[in-house]
Amino acid sequence: MGVSKATVSRVLNGKPGVSEDTRQAVLTALDVLGYERPTQLRGERGKLVGLVLPELSNPIFPAFAEVVGGALAQRGLTPVLCSQTPGGIQETDYIDLLLQQQVSGVVFAGGLYAQADAPHGHYRLLHERGLPVVLVNAPIPGLDFPCVSTDDAIAVEQAWRHLRALGHERIGLALGPSDHVPSRRKLEAGRAAAAAVGGALPEELVARGLYSMEGGQAAASRLLDAGATGIVCASDIIALGAVRAARRRGLSVPEDVSVVGYDDSPLMTATDPALTTVRQPIDAMGRTAVQLLTAQMEGKEVLRDEVLFDPELVVRSSTGPAPRAAGA
Repeated sequence: MGVSKATVSRVLNGKPGVSEDTRQAVLTALDVLGYERPTQLRGERGKLVGLVLPELSNPIFPAFAEVVGGALAQRGLTPVLCSQTPGGIQETDYIDLLLQQQVSGVVFAGGLYAQADAPHGHYRLLHERGLPVVLVNAPIPGLDFPCVSTDDAIAVEQAWRHLRALGHERIGLALGPSDHVPSRRKLEAGRAAAAAVGGALPEELVARGLYSMEGGQAAASRLLDAGATGIVCASDIIALGAVRAARRRGLSVPEDVSVVGYDDSPLMTATDPALTTVRQPIDAMGRTAVQLLTAQMEGKEVLRDEVLFDPELVVRSSTGPAPRAAGA
């Protein structure tokens, strides 16, 4: 390129004393050679922030996107929404696209990082490039990305105590896949809750499935076969599937079986019955995620530990006294 190391250093650090032609030549050379431009030199593209969601069919993710998008806009940043669809663009493809767009950072609100057995190479790539990243609801072991999470242990404890107070003794867990980190945490919390009342959580009262109504219906059917009268679910969508499973057996919710969701996603007050659920504080979590991201973008030191937020049990109509206690 024919310029000195000192000239390149001045360009990269935004120092004066370099002609515009030389500055552009240095930046073009960086692009051609595949190097990341420093954030302060990315121009308008530096105002883009990737927001990666696993899906949009679960209403909790659009709600989270609204919070994060609003918080980014207040800081003059524009979110680039990346959502996976069956048979469509995958998460690794989105990472490549975001890097091509020279985004200044990425917020992941769900994805392969939450699956312990999934490939994590594309996250390591982001880490190696020093791109600011924030994760939601699951850290990646070995990578010190900041993470904001709802405390799964408190969430399950709240739901469990609620059902126990209603007289339920056969309480089941309807969880996501076995390698899903939040579901693993909920399982540990369920075992701890059972142990706290002097018992153990039987394996037949733990059912796993996909995060969908169909997955929830299948998981709840197995729990009902095992005699569960109360079901704690890993998401509101799974809980709606559990309600459907009960009704297809001719059972009533909550008279015959009580169901507790997780998220308090939009419209859960409009379901029949209105869903008792554990609310994730998505507003506080979303704003904190943006604060952690922008602090990294500004070169500040940020907390690399997981930031845990307390959930809140919201009691509605899908829980009631255990069947044997109803006439007492």
